[in-house]
Amino acid sequence: MDTETLLAIVETLLDVTQSKEAIMEALIEHDGDPEAAARYLTRKSRPTEKKRPRADLTGWLKPSSAKKLKPSISDPQLETTPVASTSRARLPEGETKPVVDLMTILKQPPKPEKTAPKLPPLMLSTPEHVAEHTPCTLHPSILPPELACRLFYAMVDLSRRWNRNKWWLFDRIVESPHRTSFFARAVAAVDGSAADQADNAQWQESARAWYNGRIAETPALFPPEMEEACTIIERVVNEEIKKRIRFPLEWDGGSGDDPAWRANVAASNCYEGGKESVGFHSDQLTCLGPYPTIASLSLGTRRVFSLREVIPSDEAKSRRARTFNVPLPHNSLTIMHASCQERFKHSIPPQPALDMYRPAFPRMPGGDIESSNCRINITFRFYRPDFLPASVPRCKCNVPTILRPDMKNRVDGKTDRYWWTCYAGAQNEGKGCNLWQTMDMKKEGRGPVVADRLSAL
Repeated sequence: MDTETLLAIVETLLDVTQSKEAIMEALIEHDGDPEAAARYLTRKSRPTEKKRPRADLTGWLKPSSAKKLKPSISDPQLETTPVASTSRARLPEGETKPVVDLMTILKQPPKPEKTAPKLPPLMLSTPEHVAEHTPCTLHPSILPPELACRLFYAMVDLSRRWNRNKWWLFDRIVESPHRTSFFARAVAAVDGSAADQADNAQWQESARAWYNGRIAETPALFPPEMEEACTIIERVVNEEIKKRIRFPLEWDGGSGDDPAWRANVAASNCYEGGKESVGFHSDQLTCLGPYPTIASLSLGTRRVFSLREVIPSDEAKSRRARTFNVPLPHNSLTIMHASCQERFKHSIPPQPALDMYRPAFPRMPGGDIESSNCRINITFRFYRPDFLPASVPRCKCNVPTILRPDMKNRVDGKTDRYWWTCYAGAQNEGKGCNLWQTMDMKKEGRGPVVADRLSAL
């Protein structure tokens, strides 16, 4: 949505008239969320109880001309007046107490240093703008239209049996505001080998690895429509990877110029209606490993995809994070390239108004076309062979840890440190062992990575 649309949405949500400048400031303050901006302006416009004016400390300390000051002890009239004895020691004759300026004692602390100003959200509506501002590429109309419709219908039907994730957060159980499911790909489709039950079980085990502190159900294999789409998407992703600068810890298991990105797992989400959403997060790297590439396919109604950089600690005073909003239409592919999970968090925010999706093809030849308010998102992922579930360390709770990047201490845009952390508390009434263990690629026998090839040159 552009700026004018956001302003119009906020105005419709307000009971009182506000200037465009006030609405824009509220939108900037709330990262472009029109509902939050409207609530803030509504609270601000309510009449408040008149507060007593703050006392001026200087005026309070300064004696008023109307007041009669008590004469000082040196007044001759008082020298003959007997004074009650006190426990205070009297100053020797000829000495006086130093005069203390109370303003120096009660002076307000210095104001904190000014930080960089907040930046308004920026709409990225073209593939060129997306590539310019984020480590992502946008590919509209990625699938043949007929295949995109068939896949949308198939996933909507399957989504009726999907679940909402639940986990413990701050001593209470929370539930994701959308439905989700995992799928595993047959080994034969990944590398062309003869797949047997044991091989397929390996990827199914990866796809059902502990999620949010619990082990997931055994996932189904890719349905035929997903497999057909994945073949096209794999080719596009590998072509894009060849164009980019590689990162030292990125997977380098290909041969020659082939990056060998093979989607062996897919996480699928269903957002039904504008209220279903997901907050800012970065994807868990437990089986993806450092610097993963994730291909996210959008089907159905158009939704906004938001990205926000995590600013490194040493740059926090010089610049502020900016939210980038990318409208994702039906049949568009967003590739989150290497470094996106280490540098950015992403979300699908709530959307007050939706354009209903009207498929170009009916479910059955000659059938009616039904409009839908659903968005199906399929994130094709490459679970690395060097990060299989059996190789993931367990914490003191005897639960597999999750892999987190050090997002706030990057050097030259690169993240060099990762931690294995306890995540048992997500399903154990919020209780875990708080394990933080540094990942050591060489000690743990992981790779090959790009750095190995570069060091051999």
